[in-house]
Amino acid sequence: MKFATFKKILTAGVAGLTFVAATAHAQDLLDQVKARGTLRIGCEGTFPPFDSKAANGELVGFDVDIAKAVAGKLGVKPEFITTEWSGIIAGLQAGKFDVIVNQVGVTPEREKVLDFSPGYTFSGAELIQRKNDDRQFKSLEDLKGHKLGVGLGTNYMDMAKAVAGIDVKTYPGAPEYLSDLAAGRIDAALNDRLMVAYLLKNSQLPLRPGAMVGTGNPSAIPFKKDNPKFAKAISDAMTQLEADGTFAKISEKWFGIDVTKPVAK
Repeated sequence: MKFATFKKILTAGVAGLTFVAATAHAQDLLDQVKARGTLRIGCEGTFPPFDSKAANGELVGFDVDIAKAVAGKLGVKPEFITTEWSGIIAGLQAGKFDVIVNQVGVTPEREKVLDFSPGYTFSGAELIQRKNDDRQFKSLEDLKGHKLGVGLGTNYMDMAKAVAGIDVKTYPGAPEYLSDLAAGRIDAALNDRLMVAYLLKNSQLPLRPGAMVGTGNPSAIPFKKDNPKFAKAISDAMTQLEADGTFAKISEKWFGIDVTKPVAK
């Protein structure tokens, strides 16, 4: 074989390999999802009211309904893959699923390695008070000299104990401190805004939501970086679901309020 002929064949072969590699690299997550016909969704499956198993084994919850609605807007079927929270980000990065819909907070550290959809829940610490209590505690500072109930070992316990002068009472869980609050044994309680809405919606106790304390934090849907078509498609889908009232309807179903709007101070 003449060198010139060999060189042409070699050049053509390298060019072909480069084209294939570039095509594979350029395939956006949206193309993969569309070709498969399913959106693979990572979640815990043990996190009510967001995602958990009903008595019949069906996966139900706020995040489940959100994920189904988003998949519908993308024109594909939802495929849920349950995993432990400790490994859920690593699972996404390893390609075990396309997205996570499981109240993933948007943080600077996560944004370095993942892309995010627009926020679809906005949470933060919120006080709980008795309905017949006219006192307006607007901050943790206002609770100095008062009794505040929190879950033992939670970040809300740490937040409360960081303010000198609050009589912090710790409890195994929300049912215990809500019962004490309703009975007047404590003056207020502190929990996550979303959990406050859920607890009060499903509680028969004479309690009401109090003031937000601290800043609100958005949760969104993370996916791998460098997928601009998918990023636009999921952003468009969520914009449509907000505009047509689907997000608000799902939120009202699970919380009795719309938690998909930024927290008003």
